[in-house]
Amino acid sequence: MEKEFNHKLIIESGLIAIVRFDSSNDLVEVAKALVSGGVKVMEFTFTTPNAIDVLKKSKDLLGNQVLIGAGTVLNSETARAAILAGADFIVSPIYEPGIINLCRRYSKISMPGVFTPTEIVKAWQDGADFVKVFPSNFGGPDYIKALKAPLPNVAMVPVGGVNLENIPDYFSVGASAVAVGSNLVRKDYVLEKKFNKITELASQYIDTIKQSRKK
Repeated sequence: MEKEFNHKLIIESGLIAIVRFDSSNDLVEVAKALVSGGVKVMEFTFTTPNAIDVLKKSKDLLGNQVLIGAGTVLNSETARAAILAGADFIVSPIYEPGIINLCRRYSKISMPGVFTPTEIVKAWQDGADFVKVFPSNFGGPDYIKALKAPLPNVAMVPVGGVNLENIPDYFSVGASAVAVGSNLVRKDYVLEKKFNKITELASQYIDTIKQSRKK
């Protein structure tokens, strides 16, 4: 039931905030700022130092308000560590069947990275809950539209180059959700501790998605 609820929440929210930084300082504050802006789903990438600790702290503090996932997961060992730390879902930049299998074992959502139609179908057949179409800036909404024509039932999440301007186009062609990194969690805002600016920007993304879905 929990997995079904989380799956539905990702689709209803429509936005996954990607928190990626070269330091783990203040990332819990970033998470709080995103939640204040209406974000319901966020991902801490494991390229960030001490990502496990940040994930744990954020989960303890905000776990009843937001889904927290682990991103840039490259193998099942890292996926397991993330899940044991409290991750609600696992995102990878690659298609790795072992990660999908492990997520199924723990009843967690898997979102492997794919690009070609063959990769998408393989991941979907292996039981992926969503496929992360990455990098989506190579092709943009037109590429998602082309993929959805023969694969209408696959839940696609474009990642890479998504911003306030092109979000309506992605939802108009059938994206289940979008994931946004540096265009939302801006490096200058984090360095300058302007967390209120992150909250304001998050609100803009949430509003843009809501308006996009009304069209």
